Amino acid sequence: MAASKYVLEVENVHRIYESAAGYTHAIRGVTLRVERGEFLCVMGPSGSGKSTLMNILGGLDRPTSGTYRLEGISTSDLDDDELAELRARRLGFVFQRYNLLPRATVMRNVMMPLIYTNVPVSERELRAYKALRTVGLPQDFDDHRSNELSGGQMQRVAIARALVNDPALILADEPTGALDSATSELIMDLFSRLADQGKTIIVITHDPETCSWGSRTVHIRDGKLFTEEEERALVEAAMKAGGGVNARRGHT
Repeated sequence: MAASKYVLEVENVHRIYESAAGYTHAIRGVTLRVERGEFLCVMGPSGSGKSTLMNILGGLDRPTSGTYRLEGISTSDLDDDELAELRARRLGFVFQRYNLLPRATVMRNVMMPLIYTNVPVSERELRAYKALRTVGLPQDFDDHRSNELSGGQMQRVAIARALVNDPALILADEPTGALDSATSELIMDLFSRLADQGKTIIVITHDPETCSWGSRTVHIRDGKLFTEEEERALVEAAMKAGGGVNARRGHT
């Protein structure tokens, strides 16, 4: 059977949290398909549900209902250990604050995912070396500690770490949020070039400028996904109804 053209398929996913204060419906009936090699941006303001969606896509949380399949594998069919194995082997993560080990070398940071997937020691350094050259960081930096690097350099190390296991999907959460505009452009250009090489990338952000680099953008608001055309119509309708500045910013 031929492999699906979709890396991930999300079908009617809901996520409801229960607390002493009651129920919070964070994700409401989301359906999403992402093709191999696609560079998708998910844009939404604080409180829109984008972090919850990322946690589900990253296998860090499970839907209350609905299905999520990564490369045809349904996360609902996996126990916790199997889900952790799926994360380690098929997903790469890039975070706003890099999440590097500050006193470890650049090479050591990039090799960390290979330790968790039991890659032989003889292969780890070679793979890390290739990943670091892919993101454009010179070899001179391999033995630097990550706390000696600039923000842009640390983010390149984080992207190399996400690449080192050759994952099916790279998830980036506000990857330019801690960077200045010039460095942000360099990082987004790197993501764009990785997508051109066939990597599947999802960037989750609140920033329209970041989304301008993607091949497709979807918007999340109140836990629901909208296409760009649907989002534009919602904003226009809200402004006509007197939503003003808040409508333009995507707040409700």
